[in-house]
Amino acid sequence: MPDLLDDLRAVLGDAAVLTDPDLLRGHQRDEADLCAAGMPAVVVRPRDTAEVVAVLRAAATHGAPVVPQGARTGLAGAANAVDGAVLLSTVAMDEILEVDPVNRIAVVQPGVVNAALAAEVAKHGLRYPPDPGSWESSTIGGNVATNAGGMCCVKYGVTTEYVIGLEVVLASGEVLRTGRRTAKGVAGYDLTRLFVGSEGTLGVITEVTVSLRPAAEESLTLVAVFPSTTAAGQAVAGISAQGLSPSLLELLDRTHLGAIEAYRPMGLRTDAGALLLAAADTGPRAAADLARLAEVCAASGADEVFAATDAEEAAALLQARRLAHPAMERFAAETYPGGNGGLIIDDVAVPRNALAALLDGVARIADEYDIPIGVVGHAGDGNMHPNIVVDRADLASLERGRSAFDAIMELGLSLGGTCTGEHGVGLLKRDWLAREIGPVGVRVHRAIKDALDPTGLLNPGKVL
Repeated sequence: MPDLLDDLRAVLGDAAVLTDPDLLRGHQRDEADLCAAGMPAVVVRPRDTAEVVAVLRAAATHGAPVVPQGARTGLAGAANAVDGAVLLSTVAMDEILEVDPVNRIAVVQPGVVNAALAAEVAKHGLRYPPDPGSWESSTIGGNVATNAGGMCCVKYGVTTEYVIGLEVVLASGEVLRTGRRTAKGVAGYDLTRLFVGSEGTLGVITEVTVSLRPAAEESLTLVAVFPSTTAAGQAVAGISAQGLSPSLLELLDRTHLGAIEAYRPMGLRTDAGALLLAAADTGPRAAADLARLAEVCAASGADEVFAATDAEEAAALLQARRLAHPAMERFAAETYPGGNGGLIIDDVAVPRNALAALLDGVARIADEYDIPIGVVGHAGDGNMHPNIVVDRADLASLERGRSAFDAIMELGLSLGGTCTGEHGVGLLKRDWLAREIGPVGVRVHRAIKDALDPTGLLNPGKVL
């Protein structure tokens, strides 16, 4: 290990090679609760592609695993350390290298924060649509590595639909460029999409070329309050059946409404069974589309439907949705005091017409395992995040929580869904990925991994 550290310092300098024990502990894991994490040997912060190449070659020489990390906002354990690992942090690679308004692209280093890119391209009348809940802190590299989603994805799609080119350092230290800068291009295999969502297991992303869209027109927002999650789920299916394309369609259940109101009081209906937050941004048609959304919600049994009166109120409603995760963290802490409250966060996605069945099933699972479960998520694309609240100090509570997690996974797959809609596989869902894709799918995944990383250097133990 001293030889490895010496080699890393020789190429990066002392300031970019960090071994302080407290700092190492602080970098052990992402935000996924109850996922295993080892003790890394070192955190390195390269500043450019050449330094990433040097890190990988040094690690390979000394047989040290490499775990790439961004802002560590992930929720599946994909950025968790393994013992003796080199944690390759990309936070120092934070330059927006180019914004091209004519070709509507931007080229960025992986450490650029999502919100910073959004702000920069907005100066040119453009927009980068993917907006994960952590957009103010998560990085583009991390978003690409997990193929992150977000609230606008119901209309505008997830990260992979905007990544048109990558620069990737392979385990061998070779630099691979994939994709294009053009509006169209079909040359060769689509290697760009192979690396999007690969969670640092196939290579280290050092540059990202993304496509941009014209800035969205101001949206109109409504809230529909329902007596149950089932009714809200039926409304979502009705909205889809009517051919409507809201730019946002989010669901919060009663548990989340209560948690958010306690975290930051804003007058939410905590007695409601569920709340749907919807928006339309289709310019002159926005008002008509919003009226049709309201009609479908009312026909599906909404107790109350009202539109935001202005942009400020609409922003406040959107902020309430973004507070779901910290609010549930506090809810867990207050449910099990003494620092013992934990969350196991699911990420199941089902076809829209199966959403009501999923929500009903989660409620039954909560009752069966006698454990609090709050549900929040991107209702418009069927991607729900059941938050299972557990007591870390109680082995029985942990066991019930894990059993509830597995039951929700089983339910989602039985409804024609997937084990992860946007958070990725990481450590949390490895077993469920294998069940979802089957033995042939597992074999193909492993063949790709072995071809690109034959020694298992990169992010070992994740995904498969």
